[in-house]
Amino acid sequence: MTATLPIPSIAMESKAAPPTATVTIRVDSREARAEPAVVNPPAQLRIHATSFTRPRTDDKPGDDAFVARALDDGTFVAVVADGLGSARQGRDAAEKVVAHYTANFRNRPAAWSTAKTLEEITRHLNRQLHQEGLARHESPELASTVVAAVLDGDRLHVLNAGDSRAYRLRAGKLEQLTHDHRETAQSHVLMQALGLADTVAPHVAQTDLAVGDFILLCSDGLSDVLDDAALTELLAERTGARGLVAIARERATPETLDDITAVVLEVQELGPAASAAPVALPIPAQLKVGDVVDGFTLRRSFRASDRIWLAAKAGKSFVLKFAPLEAQTNDAFLTAFIRETWNATTLKADYFPAATAPEDATARYYVLDYFHAPTLKQWLADNGPLPTADAVTLGKFVLAAGQFLLRHDFVHGDLKPENILVLGEPGALAFKLIDLGNVAEVFSVNSRAGTPSYLAPERFHNAAVSEPTEIFALGATLYEALTGKLPHGEIEPFQTPQLRAARPPSTHNPHVPHWLDAIVLRALALRPDDRFAAYSEMRYQLEHPEQVKPFRSAGSPLLERDPLLLLKLLLAASLAVNLFLTWKLFHP
Repeated sequence: MTATLPIPSIAMESKAAPPTATVTIRVDSREARAEPAVVNPPAQLRIHATSFTRPRTDDKPGDDAFVARALDDGTFVAVVADGLGSARQGRDAAEKVVAHYTANFRNRPAAWSTAKTLEEITRHLNRQLHQEGLARHESPELASTVVAAVLDGDRLHVLNAGDSRAYRLRAGKLEQLTHDHRETAQSHVLMQALGLADTVAPHVAQTDLAVGDFILLCSDGLSDVLDDAALTELLAERTGARGLVAIARERATPETLDDITAVVLEVQELGPAASAAPVALPIPAQLKVGDVVDGFTLRRSFRASDRIWLAAKAGKSFVLKFAPLEAQTNDAFLTAFIRETWNATTLKADYFPAATAPEDATARYYVLDYFHAPTLKQWLADNGPLPTADAVTLGKFVLAAGQFLLRHDFVHGDLKPENILVLGEPGALAFKLIDLGNVAEVFSVNSRAGTPSYLAPERFHNAAVSEPTEIFALGATLYEALTGKLPHGEIEPFQTPQLRAARPPSTHNPHVPHWLDAIVLRALALRPDDRFAAYSEMRYQLEHPEQVKPFRSAGSPLLERDPLLLLKLLLAASLAVNLFLTWKLFHP
């Protein structure tokens, strides 16, 4: 998905508000409040919001997290997440949930409706949490309930998975807008929650808004204590989030005492809808040289496909990438291309060509800056292996780009020489990372997506894409850049190879120093535990070659792993043979 920024574990955040608004943000590691919160300009949706949380015990933080925020486009987003107490990482999961929904909804594609956006965010976040839990703990230890509400114009959109709830109070009548995914009404065994399983089936609803409505989002620590009658009375008396949490805490029994979180939204004024109807842009069936699309004149296509074109506009060159033909009839292809466009246009950094999606586009495509430069694959074919200094520069570049993506919960997904542009001259090369079509949330993909010759061994056995698998792909790329050869030869898409430890790059290129041998071989280690633990660790070694220690993979020949041990074994064997021959000589 798009950029996801870390936020405090329990936070109340607001976009810049007019001077009349009062906002208090985060008082300590356990509590946060906003009394009163958000006032938007006149003729816009105006929401008075209060938020509060209290952990089960005052001596340690709870597993709830929340956010309530007015976005720049006039919508208002509120999320409450309750990390599952049975999961070791429940609190981390809850924090990820609130951060993920707010950041991704803010950057949603124009082609998606509000409901579609919430469902897509939920689907990908669930898969990410589930795969990360399996990767780190071999069980779904990152799990959380969620209830998310989007207020837009005169409409309210709600999604939930688990037993965190949303209510609406109108004219003295309370209505629960969510569905409790519990085994039974009295049971706390959840049938749905984010991260519990590979798929999730959230409850999605939408309804109208009216001035004077109260919207309550809460964790089960509140709803299990305060019944509908109590909530109706308290909300009708305009009780804020702090008051609701305090009353629930006072009435809780030892059996019902839990982390308690509430977000109360009062609708003070309605506004125009910020989310326009989804845009149904056409997908050209045929494209040819000379076609003009929104002022871009197509010059030539790239690769064997006619979906990526070099184009000219106002004397400048650009790259246009059009949606695949399959997207005309297949929603999965269309969703994938919209997400690719979303990623390309929101992940802005010098590591990638700048991308834009024209607001007035008449077809489904996006635009990339054009660089008149070869790919690393082409450069190697024309110039031979990279010099050591340039190979180190390449490694640092890809690692820095990987760290940037990971800060936003993404990985590139298809690192290889074909997806790296080479700029400059030997000895002073620079690089750009291209093709964000495979960019995915870390831990969200456990298929063989990518190029087989650069996939880590565990990716052939359904392991999720992760930092260690990306490090392996970088190791394979560096190996090819230094030697012109693939570390394990060409691997076909249908193969499930039995890989052996790669030979040191210096066996193919004697100019490769032994310290760089060690770094590349460690990146290519067949066991994830033998690889670098993080991008930063590999980058540090590239920057400090004097501290690099020799590395020999467990699967490499003994001559490479421990030549001294091999020599000792050969000497011992030779001695044993000589002793045996001597004995035979005197004992015929």
